[in-house]
Amino acid sequence: MSALFSLKGQKALVTGASRGLGKAIAVALAEAGACVLCCSSTLEGASATASLIRAKGGEAAVLAADLADMEQVRALADSALALGEVHILVNCGGTIFRAPAVDYPMEEWQKVMRVNLDSAFLLSQLLGAEMLKRGQGKIINIASMLSYSGGITVPAYTASKHAITGLTKALANEWAASGLNINAIAPGYFRTDNTFALQQDQVRNQAILARIPSGRWGEPEDLAGAAVFLASSASNYVNGHVLAVDGGWLAR
Repeated sequence: MSALFSLKGQKALVTGASRGLGKAIAVALAEAGACVLCCSSTLEGASATASLIRAKGGEAAVLAADLADMEQVRALADSALALGEVHILVNCGGTIFRAPAVDYPMEEWQKVMRVNLDSAFLLSQLLGAEMLKRGQGKIINIASMLSYSGGITVPAYTASKHAITGLTKALANEWAASGLNINAIAPGYFRTDNTFALQQDQVRNQAILARIPSGRWGEPEDLAGAAVFLASSASNYVNGHVLAVDGGWLAR
């Protein structure tokens, strides 16, 4: 059974790997046997993640790209492929900007969409083309609880995460028959930089906790099992699925 979840001999590119969810996913894939290309906006950003992986006996390399810049995203794909076949892509890099919709700056809207959605599509397109030639590949997009609801003062983030679920299904429809698996993980409320403002807001924090059946915020390591499952052969007949890892939030 353990062979189903082994990633030995696989290479994974993980964006947003410097901290939070991306770091936890990168470490989990490495512990399952994958060589992980850890990407963040700077080479220094993901170096600690790569060092941690190596300290645990795993293989890792560091790449960098500003996900708001599509030319850098293209260069990232080229750099990853120059290191050999990429079997797993995890589109985890993201950003958020909070403001009331009536005052929301268009430049912030466009940045959030570029980072959260455009880069995910472009990397999927560029690396997916090579996966299609090989007849095998795993793409994991990071969705959100705001893929299901509207949120408050985060219209761009919400729109991007709704779009990520649609993109996941669209790519699965086109590529599943060619041996690719395209799925998403929808994290619930996790303790990360993106949710720091909510954690500090006592009213929102208590309202969030009251709705989570597990009674706690998620920790980044809580995503490890879901990521390894969707990256491994254990999920070979799972396609176009959005896996909620939310402590029961959606069930309440």
